[in-house]
Amino acid sequence: MTDRRLELARRLHSLARTGLHFCRDEYDRQRYAEIEGIAAELLAGGSAAVRESLLEMWGRERGYVTPKIEVRAAIFRDGRVLLVREASEGRWTLPGGWVDVNEAPSQAVAKEVEQEAGLQVRPVKLAAVYDRDRHGHGPSPFHSWKVFFVCEVLGGELRGSYETDAVEFFPIDELPEMSLGRSTPAQVRRMLEHWRERDLPTDFD
Repeated sequence: MTDRRLELARRLHSLARTGLHFCRDEYDRQRYAEIEGIAAELLAGGSAAVRESLLEMWGRERGYVTPKIEVRAAIFRDGRVLLVREASEGRWTLPGGWVDVNEAPSQAVAKEVEQEAGLQVRPVKLAAVYDRDRHGHGPSPFHSWKVFFVCEVLGGELRGSYETDAVEFFPIDELPEMSLGRSTPAQVRRMLEHWRERDLPTDFD
């Protein structure tokens, strides 16, 4: 799948889903639903099951379609970075996840760290706001932004969860296999720079 095809399919989906939300004419609704079906077909690669899965996933969205927001926490101790291993794929990442409705980003990242790693943290710096598509994370049916916070540990004990089956601090030059859809080695190294130099401006795009 080319990046351009993915970009066009997501754009068609967002236009169709927004149109379905606002239109009142049944003929227009049929046209928007057909456009969304074409978008799913573009991504499905001929698989009817994948097409139906995409339509089901997209169909849960309501209102004007906007990028999703994901938060990640950068936590360091003695030059080592805290990573959690995703139980679903066996690869490692900075702790984090999607921001829920009614959550501030700083609340969301603190909650994710407690849930995935057992630590209570305080976000002390907004280090980066990245467009997922521009940082080597691979294809996704959704457009999203990644928000990275540098955090300090307040308490708690390291532990996993139903989502994470291991938690560990790693030397920066000995990172394990990363879950690249979530965070990358380059982002970990950049977060260490932000940890060491708190006056660095926030990265964006």
